[in-house]
Amino acid sequence: MSSPRTDRRTTRWLRIGIPVFLVLIWLVGGSVGGPYFGKVEEVSTNDRSSFLPESADATQVNERLTDFLGDDSVPAVVVIAGEAELTADDLADVQATVDEIAALEGVLEEVSPPIPSEDGLAVQVFVPLASDAEIGDLVAEMRALLSEELPDGLEGWVTGPAGFTADLAEGFLGIDGLLLAVALIAVFVILVVVYRSPLLPILVLLTSVFALCVALLTVWWLAFAGIVVLNGQVQGILFILVIGAATDYALLYVARFREAIAEGRPRWPAALVAWRGSFEPILASGGTVIAGLLCLLLSDLATNRALGPIASIGIAFSMLSALTFLPALLALFGRAAFWPFVPREPLANVPDDLTQPVKGIWPRQARFVARHARVVWIVCTVVLLAGAAGVVQLKADGVPASELVLGESQARDGQVALAEHFPAGSGSPVYVVVPESDLTGAVEVLEASAGVDSVAIAAEDAPGGQAGVALEDGEVVVSAAGPPGTPAPEPTVAAGDVLIIGTLTDAADSLDAEETVRDLRVAFDDALGSGAALVGGETATDIDSNDTSIRDRTVIIPVILVVILAILMLLLRSILAPVLLILTVILSFGTALGVSALVFDGIFGFPGADPSVPLYGFVFLVALGVDYNIFLMSRVREESLVHGTRPGILRGLVATGGVITSAGLVLAATFAALGVIPILFLAQIAFIVAFGVLLDTFVVRSLLVPALSYDIGRAIWWPSKLWRRGPETATERERSLEE
Repeated sequence: MSSPRTDRRTTRWLRIGIPVFLVLIWLVGGSVGGPYFGKVEEVSTNDRSSFLPESADATQVNERLTDFLGDDSVPAVVVIAGEAELTADDLADVQATVDEIAALEGVLEEVSPPIPSEDGLAVQVFVPLASDAEIGDLVAEMRALLSEELPDGLEGWVTGPAGFTADLAEGFLGIDGLLLAVALIAVFVILVVVYRSPLLPILVLLTSVFALCVALLTVWWLAFAGIVVLNGQVQGILFILVIGAATDYALLYVARFREAIAEGRPRWPAALVAWRGSFEPILASGGTVIAGLLCLLLSDLATNRALGPIASIGIAFSMLSALTFLPALLALFGRAAFWPFVPREPLANVPDDLTQPVKGIWPRQARFVARHARVVWIVCTVVLLAGAAGVVQLKADGVPASELVLGESQARDGQVALAEHFPAGSGSPVYVVVPESDLTGAVEVLEASAGVDSVAIAAEDAPGGQAGVALEDGEVVVSAAGPPGTPAPEPTVAAGDVLIIGTLTDAADSLDAEETVRDLRVAFDDALGSGAALVGGETATDIDSNDTSIRDRTVIIPVILVVILAILMLLLRSILAPVLLILTVILSFGTALGVSALVFDGIFGFPGADPSVPLYGFVFLVALGVDYNIFLMSRVREESLVHGTRPGILRGLVATGGVITSAGLVLAATFAALGVIPILFLAQIAFIVAFGVLLDTFVVRSLLVPALSYDIGRAIWWPSKLWRRGPETATERERSLEE
């Protein structure tokens, strides 16, 4: 039989051993996952066509291009222009530079000769790059050669799909280091200000960083196995989401731990009490976010489908870290974590009778809400509705690929130069796959389009792999390259189909080019029969991506609302409260989107927004906004069971006001950090979510929800047992009000 002393020793070793064991597990996970930050490029892609559903025309055409054009390549367009007409010496210098470009590793053999413009002021060169090459590095080498080798008076650009891909990749360069550094510094500063402790912010940040390391390790191997598609924007969102969410969950645990420490509990009992008090709201909050994110699996876009499980993995490890790693750290450090301001009294020390003097911001706000509940929620609603009216100004139907990168873009400048001297669609043609028997009808449709400058056909024997094609007396005539008498090349036929190539008169990412491609699809269906012709290329890819994104947000947003509503009903054991909470979340999102639309258009001058921006904004604001609802209303329900509904609402507001405010500031700061990446999509998401979170924190969760719930009273819990207790007594109400 063991002695009491032995039992105490065993218990003491367990109280030390369990936290140490948990910390060691997370240290191992972090040390293994940390190096993968430098390996993300190995498994990521920014090719938009790879995100489209397999059924999309652009996807089907893209998969068949190698059947007609040979090697899988990414086209680059080199544009060289001078202020005066190019001389023979200029053209010789251009040819020498093109020869050096053609000799670069990763450049395929089919480099075209310099093609002069009609005005004689410029030339263009089509340079196919191997798809497995490092496009960003290769384009950088080409640009360096143009800068170094061209004589004075000539200027060169690399544009086309390869140029824009390189600029996009350059924009994402800071996503590993700069983005994380800005986010972590912002969070650290906020935590130092809130807790006035040098140690506690470090412990909280360690919780977030180690959660991110393990999440990234898991995601990397899933992407390596081809299970998920990872790109720059998903990677950036994963980083920010994990840092923000893990910090939020950590702050909820810290708030409970602080209360336990203030009540005089030793560190181990305080850690257990805090764990029991925070387990359900953290699990419910994280589970709600995961449920909302997994609704993205309904998307037809691979990048959206990938974000669902990838971000869910991040949230899962955020919860796990906040419920294991942080409790273990605080169990080891105890009160020292709060040094030099160790808590001495509970933050939620609210008198039963609020007619007594109260101290602190949140007790005063609770009394203000109690005295003016109806006025507060009505004014908040009117103000939010006014802000939401701006949503009609939001242009979320897609933006040109040339506008995706904020700031300087050589590919965009090259596109402008190209349009000045050549058909703007050069280098990014429309590809049409049709049965060989329908070739005549297809060429007729293309020649009849005002948006198509010239028509060619894929021909293996022709220089550059394609030959001009035209209709003469109703017959298709393929042009022969070379001296008179040179036989015309035979079109390449694959599986009974041929590939027709149309050069657009407008830039491939322009609205005019989109209209041309849409009209061509209709014309082909009318002339050849539905589905006989498949239309692809850069413009078609943009169209199919935008159309799919619009379909996604129309389908997914209602599903997310239903899923989150069901979870809130289960959590709060009520119908009315969850419905009202969902309505406040929708109102808050509408206001965030409306104000953002006015800012994007009137202040930043953005050209528009991708159709997926409202969807992403909705997913993050609604899912994360519900987090704060859960933090608040789970505590309100807990207090209402003891003190009654209206006193419970005020106590819940005081108890959670500080943690929700801190969490909101942290989450807003982390999402705002996305703004350091010069990508339009991320900058817009950064503003929408950061502004929306602040709106949720300081207006919706601090004023609107408490005031509305207080005004409704016990009926807020309908039809649960808490509501069936009967009408709220006059004593309960008087206890909450200052006469």
